[in-house]
Parts: sequence; C-alpha cells; structure tokens
Amino acid sequence: MSSDIYRDLRAKAEGQVALQWLLPLIEQSQHELDASRHGDMPRWRAALDRLPPAEPLLDGSAEAPVLGRPVADQSRLKASLMDLHPWRKGPLDVGGQFIDTEWRSDWKWSRLAPHLELSDRLVLDVGCGNGYYGWRMLGAGADCVVGLDPTLVFVMQWLAARHYSGAVNNFVLPLGIEALPEARRCFDTVFSMGVLYHRKDACGHLRHLFGQVKPGGQLVLETLVLEGDEERELRPQGRYARMRNVWSVPSVPRLQRWLRQAGLPAGRVLDVTPTSETEQRSTEWMTFESLRECLDPENPRKTVEGHPAPLRACLLVDVPA
Repeated sequence: MSSDIYRDLRAKAEGQVALQWLLPLIEQSQHELDASRHGDMPRWRAALDRLPPAEPLLDGSAEAPVLGRPVADQSRLKASLMDLHPWRKGPLDVGGQFIDTEWRSDWKWSRLAPHLELSDRLVLDVGCGNGYYGWRMLGAGADCVVGLDPTLVFVMQWLAARHYSGAVNNFVLPLGIEALPEARRCFDTVFSMGVLYHRKDACGHLRHLFGQVKPGGQLVLETLVLEGDEERELRPQGRYARMRNVWSVPSVPRLQRWLRQAGLPAGRVLDVTPTSETEQRSTEWMTFESLRECLDPENPRKTVEGHPAPLRACLLVDVPA
C-alpha cells in the first residue's frame, strides 16, 4: 500500500485556492489509515501488497468499470481481492477479475445518468462505499470525485481498484460528512445516496449537503421512501429490514418538505423503484445475508419487522445561482 495514498488529491487541492480547505482532511485521512488499529487492517494491507501488477486502465463507462488490463495470475488476484470481503457496490472488473457485488449499483446509475451533466465537474460523493459511482462519474466526464466513507474495508477496496486504474481523480476518504466544514459551497455536484435514513437529523444532513454545493450546482439525493402521495413518515422502533440505524423513512412529499426546510428547492423526482432480490442479493463476493433474509417470506411486500419493503427514490435538486 502506498505510503502517500492521497498525494494526487493533495496536489490538486494545493493548486486551487478554493480547495485548500481540503488539505487538513487529506492529512486526517492519511493519518487514519496509517494509525488504524482495526483488527483486520494487517490482513487488508497484506491483501493489497499481494496484488499482481498490471497495466493501468480505466473505463468508467462500462456497467462494471474496467480497472486495469487483465493480469496473468488470476487465482492470486482473486484470493487477494477476496480478502477484502464483503464487496457491496459494483459490479467491477478489477485486473480482469469480475466482482459480482451485493448491489447491482449499475441499475441505480442507469436511472440517474440520463438526467446528469457531469462534464468537467468537481463532485462530492457522500457515503461512497468503495468508489464505484466515482468510477462511473469519471466515465461520464467528471473532472474529480471526492468520496467520503468511514468504513475502512471500503477504502481498502478502493485502493485495490486504484492499484489497477492508475492515478485518476477518484478518491475515497475514510471520513463521514460531519468532518466537512459547513458552507464551503465549492462542489459542482453533490451526491448523497443511501445515507439520509441513517441520519438522526435528516434536515441537518440536508443543510450540510446544501452547504457543499456551489450556487448553480446540483444535489443528487437517493433514499428510502414510503409509497403514496400523502405527507407522512415511518420512524421504526428497533430495526428496519434488519438495519439498526434507520431513523426515518419519509414519503416523497415529506422528503420534499425537508428539502424546503433545509433551504433547498423541493427537487425533481427522477425515479421511484422497489428494491428487488435481483438488485440486492448475496453473492460469492458478499456472502452475508442480504435483502431476501430481510423480507417477510410470507409477504415480500413487508420487511421481517412488518414495515413496508424497501422503496427507493432519486431526486435531483437544482441549487439556485
């Protein structure tokens, strides 16, 4: 693993006055990885060190972004990548190894991509996981993607992918959005996908996102919602679909009210789609329980707790200039 993981992002921030506020966060991220006492860190580091070399390549336009040309020793590559289990966002083609992740994230991207203009944009991706969407954003013409995700194994997966992509402008920092200063207003496009329902203060999260978007920029919001046109929300007592930290699931009208309360326009609804067992499922690369185990086997329109089954909405919010 490189001793200076964020060298390229640091150079970019040093060269642009508007991004120099990122420098302390870059140093914090480097320290977090260098000093981490996570029990799996030695295994993850060893997995990265065992990755076979390959000629760098990035094709972010593919449903499974192609990262690196195929390596000769596929068995060694697969064993190294398997040590970074579980792989949740994808699919990915890393060094010629197809990683069939838990989520068909390409399906979500296909719902969003026709509505986005990312050419030459500086993008923030909150809750980015292993950087899958960042590769797709670069494939759509983005200039640079800064991703945030505090889950260290996802940062390790990004490093494995970056080993094969080469030095391209998709970065994953091991931080949550709370690490970002308020109201920097420097990103052309901000993504928050699959995060809002994990935030105890939904409006506070939206205000924090708003503070990162340039005037005239865009916020892309994807979250769990309730079906129907009435303004209401579910506040699960205990778990929702076996997740412990789901604080609230709004209807779309309630979600749009939250956006207005945060100082944003209500946004355009791009898509509302139930999550299916073909979009989220266990695979060889993510062997833990997945959606199937979270639904009532007698009534798959309900979770095992009796709540409405997962329904996800994508909204695009144009921030006034």
